[in-house]
Amino acid sequence: MKRRMISAIVLFLITFVALLVFIALYMDEVKRVQETYKLQYRTGLNDVITDIESYKNAEGDLELRYMRIVSDMSGADAFAFLIEDLDEEKKIINEVSTCLIKYPEQMKEKLDELETAVNDILDDLDKGYDEARELVDSINKQGY
Repeated sequence: MKRRMISAIVLFLITFVALLVFIALYMDEVKRVQETYKLQYRTGLNDVITDIESYKNAEGDLELRYMRIVSDMSGADAFAFLIEDLDEEKKIINEVSTCLIKYPEQMKEKLDELETAVNDILDDLDKGYDEARELVDSINKQGY
């Protein structure tokens, strides 16, 4: 009986240690994935800035350049929703992306403000999200 009890305790301890190792590995992987999402989010926002500058300096196909801005902002929006830290910021980025899609005529006039907001977001300034919120609020959502 003692032998069985000792075997059961040893088996329990081995199982418990294995469970702790599995949990630690899982938490490490989740952290690494979140870092990847944050990197992709920032990359998407960098691409938005590049595309805005390209749009402002362009002489040719402005519609294509605008669609690139919309595409990159949508990509950044998708990665923002995968990041666990950003809660209120997710909504703001989503609203900016939606305004780019729904109200292109108004947003084309406000690309300088968008560029400033995105630059401040990339510089980790809280005012960047406030500027983006003001930009969204300035859009007339009743029409084009």
